[in-house]
Amino acid sequence: MFSSRLPTALTHNRIADAERAARASGAPLLDLTQSNPTLVGLAYPDDLLAPLAGRAGLRYEPCAQGLAQARDAVATDFRRRGVAIDPDDLVLTASTSEAYSFLLKLLCAPGHAVHVPAPSYPLLDHLCALDGVRTVPFSLEYHVRWSIDLPRLRRSVSRDSRAIVLVQPNNPTGSCATAPELDEVRAVCRRGAMPLIVDEVFADYGLDGGEHAAPAGSPAGDILTFRLGGLSKTIGLPQAKLAWIALQGPDDRRRQARERLQLIADMYLSVSTPVQLAASSLLEAGQAIRAQIRERLVANLRLARALVAEHPACQLLNVEAGWSVVIQVPATRSEEDLAVELIEQDGVIVHPGYFFDFPREAFAVVSLLTPPAELRNGLARLLERAEAG
Repeated sequence: MFSSRLPTALTHNRIADAERAARASGAPLLDLTQSNPTLVGLAYPDDLLAPLAGRAGLRYEPCAQGLAQARDAVATDFRRRGVAIDPDDLVLTASTSEAYSFLLKLLCAPGHAVHVPAPSYPLLDHLCALDGVRTVPFSLEYHVRWSIDLPRLRRSVSRDSRAIVLVQPNNPTGSCATAPELDEVRAVCRRGAMPLIVDEVFADYGLDGGEHAAPAGSPAGDILTFRLGGLSKTIGLPQAKLAWIALQGPDDRRRQARERLQLIADMYLSVSTPVQLAASSLLEAGQAIRAQIRERLVANLRLARALVAEHPACQLLNVEAGWSVVIQVPATRSEEDLAVELIEQDGVIVHPGYFFDFPREAFAVVSLLTPPAELRNGLARLLERAEAG
């Protein structure tokens, strides 16, 4: 009766069951997985969303690609990161997830394949499945830093391959592809006549080397490239529902892609008029939120490193950017068992590595957005539980 694009079973895993039971009992929980910036104690200005109430928003003038003034605002924000994007090469969407869906419709027929990194966030698999597209993973390997398994990526390309996805910086590893790696990935795209999709939602949050993560390179040369971002991470406003696809590459391919994306977007017209009219004000005022997020991330990374250093059996893997850290813990029991024990016995929620397709155990993924006192307390419990075996 139902589509095979959806999971055949909608059952919860043991970790979700344990969390639900703990919350139902009223037990206090320290949630070290919180990635919603509006729930972690940041100071949002009371009037931040006031521009959404302007009278101009009462008039509806649909524009599939996005209103010109909103695209101008996004192009201006790209320049803040040193990237030149023509506003005419932007297509606005309601979310990055929708941007992926538009691109899958643009590039793929059912059964085609998209190459995605692993580890990475599992949303990519679900989004591709909903559009009838297969995901083919290529490995990120950790040797002091994360790097792309380029030989495996090359071998995995087939006649069904339609795009390569880079998450830059990656979630949850916080790693950024180097310039030589990007050149090699583009070479694979070139040989396979494929575009490159670059998810840059965390690009504003470099942790050790500056404000921004390493860019994906601009211009894209002879490779058609789609760069994704949105207000959800850029200014910590997931509820504002505005994201974008920036097109780069050869003029003719870019024009053809833009025309087809406009057609797809016109079928949905999902981006609200008020948020487009408010985009410039939101991006400008949201700098204060971004600064708070970055300050939180940097301080929490310092705290996490200090705490993990006190537990020789555990290791905090090197991270360059983003909102998460990965902690390797002794593989004395499964990640799932550890996560359930932490909830039931310590009142702490973490993500196990297998949620993100880590190739082996045992890892715990922790959000650096967590309020510092909660992070300190929760990490101490995690590390003690992990070492207890």
